[in-house]
Amino acid sequence: MLKKNSPARHGLNIIIVGCGKVGTTLVQQLCKEGHKITIVDKDPSTVQELTNLYDIMGIIGNGASYSVQIEAGISSADLFIAVTASDELNLLCCTIAKRVGDCSAIARVRTPDYSKEVGYLRDRLGLAMIINPELEAAREAARILYLPTALEVNSFAHGQAEMTKIKIPEHNMLDGLSVAHLGQQLMDRAKNINILICAVERDGEVYIPSGHFKLHAGDVLSFVGSRPMSRAFLDFIGFKTNRVSDAMIVGGGDVAYYLASQLINMGINVKIIEKEKDRCERLSILLPKAVIINADGTDQDVLKEEGLSNAESFVALTGIDEENILLTLHARHVSDAKTITKINRSNFKEIINNLNLGSVFYPSFITAETITAYVRAKSNTRSMNSSVQTLYHMFDFRVEAIEFRVDEVSEVTGKPLMDLKLKKDVLIAFINRNGTIITPSGHDTIEVGDTAMVVTTHTGFNDIRDILV
Repeated sequence: MLKKNSPARHGLNIIIVGCGKVGTTLVQQLCKEGHKITIVDKDPSTVQELTNLYDIMGIIGNGASYSVQIEAGISSADLFIAVTASDELNLLCCTIAKRVGDCSAIARVRTPDYSKEVGYLRDRLGLAMIINPELEAAREAARILYLPTALEVNSFAHGQAEMTKIKIPEHNMLDGLSVAHLGQQLMDRAKNINILICAVERDGEVYIPSGHFKLHAGDVLSFVGSRPMSRAFLDFIGFKTNRVSDAMIVGGGDVAYYLASQLINMGINVKIIEKEKDRCERLSILLPKAVIINADGTDQDVLKEEGLSNAESFVALTGIDEENILLTLHARHVSDAKTITKINRSNFKEIINNLNLGSVFYPSFITAETITAYVRAKSNTRSMNSSVQTLYHMFDFRVEAIEFRVDEVSEVTGKPLMDLKLKKDVLIAFINRNGTIITPSGHDTIEVGDTAMVVTTHTGFNDIRDILV
């Protein structure tokens, strides 16, 4: 069954198989970017709901079926994305799509057994990307626990640069300081710490700050710098930069496994509380250095007995958003632990943001952003001379941080930044030149071979030249 709401728009022809949380988030994001979307799912109500909400085509059926893929238009598709709940089905869908059509293919693969073979599977099956939302979410959580005073830490330039989000506390030295004055202090008093403040959220409004912008207590700001520079800056403004020594995790799913593995490798003690006995036994084998507790992690007495009041960090990773929220609120009430909360649904994001949960992450958003970055890069391969390397949405999708790879000479390259006519609310946050992170001044230039990160309130930039008026 095929439903069509309107004529095709400009952009890529994309087929998405699986309309769960990740598939729905992809539809929301890619529709905004002007691509022609066809969804495939076995659930008629899901297909009906999404085709009613968005200007897309919908097919009810099995995405691994040859006839269903033909009906979805695989012969003219540019990109095929399989994000069903089954890893095996996703891989099968992509394999058939690669045989039937001439398109790129992306599969979501979450099982830890497959995660060790991603490179082999990707190469042998000819896939453009295999993405693991649970693993990516765990990496994000691990970065935060490595720098627990931050609300978020995101990696760019293959880990050479970080974007860190913090909230300015009362009586902090940043309160009342202009961005320019801060920059001068960093030069004079802090032995030339090079970071760049990219965006500030205040009272629900987001700003790309100029030098005259004054910071205030309560502001949530994001800044960019190399990892050593970021830590030096946090030290300078009085934030602790030591990682946590222990982590209590409630919920023993795949995210917990991936996160615990990374934390143990960082020398952090890990305790996982999981109520399913079989899963506990499995985790005990997979994570011999972790403490695995078979108990109900939503029981306050259990949390008290296991030492929540003294824990340095607490991570709520159950499969139920409401439980995770309540667990985090309880942890913040009875302890000083750094808290991280996994949220699967995005329906109540504004309300959740007002609950003071500490750090919150959405696995579906992480996956969608990675795929959207690939789509933007693919949109430009025919005619543009640079491409999107990394994409990150900030402050509820109101700001984008985009890392562009610069492959050829253009009107952006070779000119001092001060001579470029940039659009309003566009900031060049860093230049990565052969692994060296440059915090740019007006005299710096973007050169062929660099990557450059742009922070902007504009949406849909596909190429570095989009920053120009």
